[in-house]
Amino acid sequence: MSKKALLLVNHRSRKGKEQFKVAVDSLHELNFELVIIPSKNPEEIPEIITEYASKIDLVIIGGGDGTLNLAVDSLVAHNLPLGIIPMGTANDLARTLGLPVGIKEACQVIAQNNLNYIDLGWVNGKYFFNVASLGLSVKITENLSAQAKSRWGILAYVITALKVISKIRPFRAEIIIGDVSIKVKTVQIAVGNGCYYGGGMAVAKDAKINDQRLDLYSLELKNRWQVFPLIWTLPKGGHDILPWVRSLQVNPSQTITINTSKPLKINTDGELTVTTPATFKVIPRGIGVFVKSKT
Repeated sequence: MSKKALLLVNHRSRKGKEQFKVAVDSLHELNFELVIIPSKNPEEIPEIITEYASKIDLVIIGGGDGTLNLAVDSLVAHNLPLGIIPMGTANDLARTLGLPVGIKEACQVIAQNNLNYIDLGWVNGKYFFNVASLGLSVKITENLSAQAKSRWGILAYVITALKVISKIRPFRAEIIIGDVSIKVKTVQIAVGNGCYYGGGMAVAKDAKINDQRLDLYSLELKNRWQVFPLIWTLPKGGHDILPWVRSLQVNPSQTITINTSKPLKINTDGELTVTTPATFKVIPRGIGVFVKSKT
């Protein structure tokens, strides 16, 4: 394999600025020919990938889940494999793939050239790796500051959630799968493709990023106390045992449509990208990612 790689590091990510040189030195030692484009604005990532797509063999992203979400559409459009250097706060995709959190170790994984094709989620033309959701998670994203993530790490998600959960109000939605229409009153609907989101919470207890299915849950709370059992069940994906949590699954032949009375924002991998009405589907083996070689 040629090792001409476009290296994109989000300097706004938790470790991006301080670990940039370590990543560059490690990749050079592993004989990668790097194309490094300085950019202080991660929103430019899709355009940079498109500009250099014909000149490179792979893209290496240094950042968190939000940075990867910014890149995924361009990677799919140009059929480019992805190397991941975890530099974010949650690093849920890296966790799902079993990637090391150390910068040098993550670079070594990419150099092993073990390319694995994983599923992607898709909503209204936008790809995602982990989870797309509306409701509570959107409010958390809107209130989660970069300063809090830098200072508190994953704990920042918990702190922010506790702040907004007392103010969240249920909304009405229609979930359509095939010919089945389900009317719900809920505080959150999440549609998961991968294993983890939100700093290590499980989408479903048996979710995998190559199982060619989407897992949906809807938090249909009627009383404030119902939040507390979620604290113990959500991290391990055991929320399906709670009667006020609706759980559904769909395969590649099915889609999920969510309608709301007014457009609501949708969070994909921590980024606010599209709105309802929304149609979701799974894209089997949608992208190639470098993972650990089996021993």
